[in-house]
Order: sequence, then C-alpha cells, then structure tokens
Amino acid sequence: MTASSVWVPARSPAHPGEREPLTADERRSVRLVQSFGTFGSLMLAFGSLGAGAAPVLNPVNTLPVLRLFARIPTVSLALAFIGMIMLIAGWLLLGRFARPSRKRIVGKRELHRTLLLWIAPLVVIPPIFTRDPYVYLGQSEVLTRGMDPYEVGPEALGNDDPLVVGVANIWRDTPAPYGPLFLRIGSWITGITGEHVSGGILLFRLLTLAGLGIVVWVLPRLADRFGVPPSTALWLGVANPLVLFHIVGGAHNDALGIGLMLLGLEVGLRRLPYRVRGDSPPPLAKGELRFIVAGAAIITVAATVKLHAIVALGFFGVMIARRWYGGIKDLLKAAAGMLVICAVVMTAVTYAVGLDYGWVNGLSTPTKLWNWIAPTAEIGQLGGVLGVTLGLGNHTAGIIAVLAILSYLAAGAITVKFLWDSLHWRYRPMIGLGVSVGAFMLLHVAMQPWWLLWAIIPLAASAGTSRFRVLATGMSVALAVLIPPNGSPFDGRLYTLPQAYFAGGLVVLGALALLWWRAPAVLFARTDPDDLFHPQAGPARRRHRASPSRSADAAGTTAGTGDPPEASGAAPRDGAPRGRP
Repeated sequence: MTASSVWVPARSPAHPGEREPLTADERRSVRLVQSFGTFGSLMLAFGSLGAGAAPVLNPVNTLPVLRLFARIPTVSLALAFIGMIMLIAGWLLLGRFARPSRKRIVGKRELHRTLLLWIAPLVVIPPIFTRDPYVYLGQSEVLTRGMDPYEVGPEALGNDDPLVVGVANIWRDTPAPYGPLFLRIGSWITGITGEHVSGGILLFRLLTLAGLGIVVWVLPRLADRFGVPPSTALWLGVANPLVLFHIVGGAHNDALGIGLMLLGLEVGLRRLPYRVRGDSPPPLAKGELRFIVAGAAIITVAATVKLHAIVALGFFGVMIARRWYGGIKDLLKAAAGMLVICAVVMTAVTYAVGLDYGWVNGLSTPTKLWNWIAPTAEIGQLGGVLGVTLGLGNHTAGIIAVLAILSYLAAGAITVKFLWDSLHWRYRPMIGLGVSVGAFMLLHVAMQPWWLLWAIIPLAASAGTSRFRVLATGMSVALAVLIPPNGSPFDGRLYTLPQAYFAGGLVVLGALALLWWRAPAVLFARTDPDDLFHPQAGPARRRHRASPSRSADAAGTTAGTGDPPEASGAAPRDGAPRGRP
C-alpha cells in the first residue's frame, strides 16, 4: 500500500462536536460583559498613568490633564484596581458561555472581538505590574553597541544613560537571561528608537502582540485536534487576566516564546496521521517529514527566545514515536531526529545573530531574585528564619540554593514521568508538556505569575476536564491580584494599598449590581439542564488496518485523563491530500 492510497480522516476522532449559536438573550449578555470588561480596561489604562511602572523620565508628566494621575497615586491605584477586578469579573462571566458542557457557547468571532476591545486600551500605556521592558531595552542596547549582553549588564552603557535609569538596580550588572534571537530583535528595536524609552516600550509591546496573535491563531486549531472546543481554549488561554495584565500590560517576551512553540507543534502535526491506541501505523504521508522537520525547527527558534520552549521538542518526539508503534526504538529515532534539528537550528540562529553559546551562562540570572510568591523561595526563607530562631545563624541563601537544585531535579523527574506515560498512551503529550513546563515554572525560586501561562495555554488546548478548568481559573484569578500595578509595594507606602483597594472594591460592587440589574437573567442564572451538551455517538471512524487483538479504547477515553480518544499528534486539515482505502 502506498502513501497515496492511505485514507486519513479530515477531523480528529476527539473532535469536540458542533455547538449551536447563542440565543438573543445570551448574545446580549455577552455584549454587556464585553462592555463591562472594556470599561475595566480603560480604568486600568488611566490608573497606570499614576500607578504603573512608569519611566523615570516620564513623558506623561508633560501632557495636560494626563499628568494629573501621577500626582494622585492613591486615586490612580484605586482606578487600576477597579479595572483589574472588572476585567477579572468580566472574564469569569464570559466563561459561563465558553463552558464545553453547554449546548450553546460563544463563537470564536465574538471572542476575537472581546479580545480587541479589552486589549486596545492597554497598548499605549506605560508598563504595568513589572519593569522588565526597561531591562529588555538596556540589554538590547548593549548588543546594539557591539558588546556581549551575556558578559556585561546594562550598566556598561553608563548609569546615566536614558535606557539604563529605568532598570532596577538588581538587574543593572547582570547578564541577559534571554535567548539570542530575542536580544537581536531587541537590538533592532533600540536601533530604531535610540534613547526614546517610550518608543522602545511601544515597539516591544507590539512584538508581544505579534506573539499573542500567533497564539490566537494556533490555539483553536490545536484545541480542535485534542477535543477541546476552540472557544473554551481561547477564553482560558488568551482572554485570561494573566495575559491581559502581564503579557499585554507588562509587554513580556513570553508571548513570543509561547506563540512560536505552539506554532511549531501545529506545523509539525499538520501531516501526522490521527491514531488511537491499537491502530497500526500507516505509511508516511506526502510531505509528512517536511512538516515534522519544520515544526521542530520552529520550536527550536522559540527556545532562542526563551529556553523553556525546548521541553516541547521532547513531547513532540513522543507524538512522532506514537505515530508508529510507540516502542523504545521509535522513541530513540524520534529523539535523535529532534536533537539533530535542535542542534543545527540553535547553532545557526545563535551565530547568525552575532553571538555564541555564552548565552547559556545567563540562564541562571533570574535566580538572583527570590520572589515571595515562589513556593521554593518561601520555604527557604522560612528555613532561614527558623535557623536564626534556633541560634544556628542565617543560612537562607544556602537553603534556597539547595532547594533550587532539588526543585530542578523534581521538575526533571516529573518531565521524565510524563514523557514515559505519554509514550504509553496514559496521557496526551500536550498535557504532559503543560504539566512539565508548569513544574519547572512553579518550582523556580523566582517564579512570576505570568510564567504559569507556559502551562495554562498548552493545557487549555488539550485538557478537557472541568477539574483542570476550575483549577486553572482559580489560579489565574489569585495570581492576577497578587502584584500591584507598579510591580512593587507602591514605593513603601503600604497604607495606600488598603485605601485604594477598599475604594475600588466599592465601585466594582456598584458596577456589578448595575450589570445584574441590566443584564438578562441568563447571565447570572444557573445553566438549564436542557442547555447541556450531550455528544451524539457518530459513525465509527475509518481506520488503518489493525490487528484484531489491538483495538481502540472502547470507552472513548484516554487512560488517566478522562479525555476523548486522542491521536499520536494531529492530522491534515480539510483539503489536505488523502487517499482512498
């Protein structure tokens, strides 16, 4: 049998099923939620002018009316908090119409419209919740001026340089922890904007939006393959408050890394045939190897932005191994292919941008910061306090260093476990990817709220259980409110936080009461049992020749996940070449 005679299904056997459009009342509810969140986004944007991480040389201070916000920091913080809570509340309410258990869910077009409305006010504001974009500018300018950003920090430019004054002291003398491709792109940005800090921040935010746009395009396609309604994946993975606050507002480069990682998976899976446990492997399809190589290359490029993306190569290799027999030989062949592609592409990109592998030394830079929300750092801090209390001395640094090593080993062990279990069809490789990257992020001593998006976004496309969605929703809400908009304890004036939050809370309660009064009852009412989705058993999926003793999972689930049967990776879309049996 030749490749052209093999029939490949046009749609995943785990397809989430077709849904009905929303009713008139539901559409009106969605529009009200959109307006509610848009107003919150505007409040956050105005509040950021006085409570954000503004440049030291702030151009807003020269603008009539807008400069007033910097002089009323408590009011600005209250406005920002109003915006934060309204966006979170709007996201939660929108989620009522994105639940996969519903017969009618909000469409992708409406979600795209919501994203545009909620993101637009945040595009031209100062950075919020972080000062990292100033670090991007400083480290990129180091490369622009012909120095090695993996050997020297931004202070090499001079502490009075406009691109350095906004960098926090802790990062001024540290080498860059980012990949060579990102720094080269950053050097192009600083080459265009020069010493104009606001212009540089705007271009970095546009780069972030480009990465987010890739996620918006790829995520529904991956979700469709793995049995999750695309609208559900978009709601959880893109409309998430962590994305709005930290990716858009904070202009973090994680969006570009995550977007390229997912794009590599989508491209690599484009010609991979659908298989469930028990199927015999079909011959290679036309163009299958080219797409696999291209996908692995794109994932490697993502790793030259942020190295975390490299984990995806391991699980992509598992998908390829499962496309055959899923044995050790298949895994070793796939792993060897991934290693060769990774080495070639990584080396080519590194030297093409004018750097060398010295960038690996910068990967330890974030460990200088012990973040109070990181479990590993907090345990280390408690250990240091206990040592002082018992008269043993302050050994916080030593304890955290040991815990950091143990945490990396634990995250590595979790990754190996999920690679092995995914190979044996106990978990979807995409779920293994999300859990493994999430373990590395959660156990890092400098863990930041937006880092968990590396786990949430892949899992949004592949985890179909309500338990995961509830957990991810709760974590997103909790992490979204942990850090004040300026990324620090408001310059030491801690008393401003409870004042602003109390005032903002009262306004949000009033806004929610108004929404409850104006919105159709369906927005706040329990879902009618008649509106629940009950998938119909479709015709049996045509399959490649399989041994009678090896049949697909008759229960329609993948062991250990409660999810629908799932392919070794994915398969061609409609219109892709497919043969006849």
